[in-house]
Amino acid sequence: MARVVVDVPLAHLDRPFDYAVPDELAEQVVAGCRVRVRFAGKLVDGVVLELAGSTDHTGKLAPLAKVVSAEPVLTPEVAELARSVADRYAGSMTDVLRLALPPRRGAPEKKPRLDPPPPPAAPDPAGFARYPTGPELLGAVAAGHPARAVWTALPGEDWPTRLAELAQAALSGGRGALVVVPDGKDLDRLAAAAERLLPAGSVAVLRADAAPDTRYGRFLSASRGTAQVVLGTRGAVFAPVRDLGVVVIWDDGDDLHAEPRAPYPHARDVLVHRAHLASCAAVVAGTARTAEAALLVESGWAHELVADRAALRAAAPRVEALGSDFELARDPGARSARLPTLGFAAARRALADGTPVLIQVPRSGYVPSLVCDRCRAPARCAHCAGPLGIAPSPGAGGVRIAACRWCARPAATFDCPHCHGAKLRAAVIGASRTAEELGRAFPGAAVRVSGRTSGVLATVPGDPAIVVATPGAEPVAEGGYGAALLLDSWALLGRADLRAGEETMRRWMNAAALVRPGGHVVVAADAAHPVVQALVRWDPAGLATRELADRRELGFPPITRMASLSASSASLAEFLAALRLPEGADVLGPVPEPPRPGQEGERERYLVRVRRSDGVALARALHEVQGVRSAKKAPEHVRVQLDPLELA
Repeated sequence: MARVVVDVPLAHLDRPFDYAVPDELAEQVVAGCRVRVRFAGKLVDGVVLELAGSTDHTGKLAPLAKVVSAEPVLTPEVAELARSVADRYAGSMTDVLRLALPPRRGAPEKKPRLDPPPPPAAPDPAGFARYPTGPELLGAVAAGHPARAVWTALPGEDWPTRLAELAQAALSGGRGALVVVPDGKDLDRLAAAAERLLPAGSVAVLRADAAPDTRYGRFLSASRGTAQVVLGTRGAVFAPVRDLGVVVIWDDGDDLHAEPRAPYPHARDVLVHRAHLASCAAVVAGTARTAEAALLVESGWAHELVADRAALRAAAPRVEALGSDFELARDPGARSARLPTLGFAAARRALADGTPVLIQVPRSGYVPSLVCDRCRAPARCAHCAGPLGIAPSPGAGGVRIAACRWCARPAATFDCPHCHGAKLRAAVIGASRTAEELGRAFPGAAVRVSGRTSGVLATVPGDPAIVVATPGAEPVAEGGYGAALLLDSWALLGRADLRAGEETMRRWMNAAALVRPGGHVVVAADAAHPVVQALVRWDPAGLATRELADRRELGFPPITRMASLSASSASLAEFLAALRLPEGADVLGPVPEPPRPGQEGERERYLVRVRRSDGVALARALHEVQGVRSAKKAPEHVRVQLDPLELA
């Protein structure tokens, strides 16, 4: 008999079903192959989890209808990981397998299997020598030890080469490697480094924009054991790497690592859990550091890999901060008026020296938030510490009042915990910024733009030019930038978001790290702000530790686990009435949910907060209610998301 995961997206059917294997299909059916089965009177797709000699089913087993492909695409390791991820995020295994298994294509399966290339020599440890325990990490990966590290890369570090060296270390010891980066631009750099260092045919690059045949062919090269190294974006976290020796994620704070499809797993958390299941090495790497990475270090699960201060001073640019530019940000028109004198002078010097200048401007369209009128600190709710925003007052004729975005309580009074200010003001942000205005500020200089609307540039020449980029779209300059200007700081720091400070630091450091040693970085922000101070000192670890301590005091993730529940008011009331929460759980809300594309009707959102130790119990409780509702054929689906990145 075959135990099959049936592709039916119903929570109450989230379990394998047993089917008889007909004699004519016995030679084709293997664990991990794709089949077709009859379920509830219809032919549906499925994947064979395992073959067994007995079943607990008391009746007659239905036979498999068809073997779609005898290719074993689901390995036991990935099947165990998929089940575990589904349980962690209150989802179904079917949803996870949709993320893990690419659509089948016939042509790649007909190609012959190839033997893997011989293992390479161990990598040169000189690249990691600037980090006190870097060579030891390479040695541990090569020896197959489950070493875990949170690596904070130096500014200007050739991180694609370092990540390729980690993969080379695993290969030299006869084991595989899995490296995940946020986007295609980073993946191109990583693939180029891997091509230089790793044996031909040992690498499979999984990217979302590849042709279906190409992507499936590369997936098969990994599942067949030909390619022992897989490089990719978030979808590659489930890649079937044989004898996994190390998993690596770069820039884990990037929101592109969060899967937008159910059950909404985060690539970092999946890789950390996969390292635990496979007893392999894991490296969480980046120029900045997240609170989640800081928790891994604090708990002892991972050790930090950082350079000493002497190496940092030699590699880092000079960072200077200004006073608050909040008043200037109220004017959405002239960029030159917003450009501080110090930044203008730094840019002119860099251009005169024949080097390019990077100007980072935030994207427009952030959610308006409220801040203290005196010190500009983000305003938070006195009840649940959620962010305050502007909302219509019920029964007040459309009058807009200050209210919490989490629990919806109105903020009748306000007392700033930092300066005891009593007044609020809106952080007016999101205005359009244009490269033409910068061109007027620097007449005669070439202006290049990198962003979503104009196209993302991967690299720019080392010639003098102004490069305007949104966060994440900064191109690499040949030889490095001579200067970087980080403008419109309150558009980032004033966001009504739990991760505003952490995300601002990450974006600033990723841009500043592209500046050559001895270059100049000017951040247009209040020099007394903790995030600005951490940037000036180049201390992402210190900021992450402080952020983690603040979240522990306020009961925020990752110290706690949160679930977001979204649906109509009636469906949410029914859902919560059936939900058996762990003791001590907090239910916050409801608040109106911003409309989504294609959404009809008004929806509300609740947040459920529990201790981190109760996270598994919360996920189980949520899944049970989803199962009951699907069995009863509830007319509306309640969207359940655990550990969402955005809580505002």
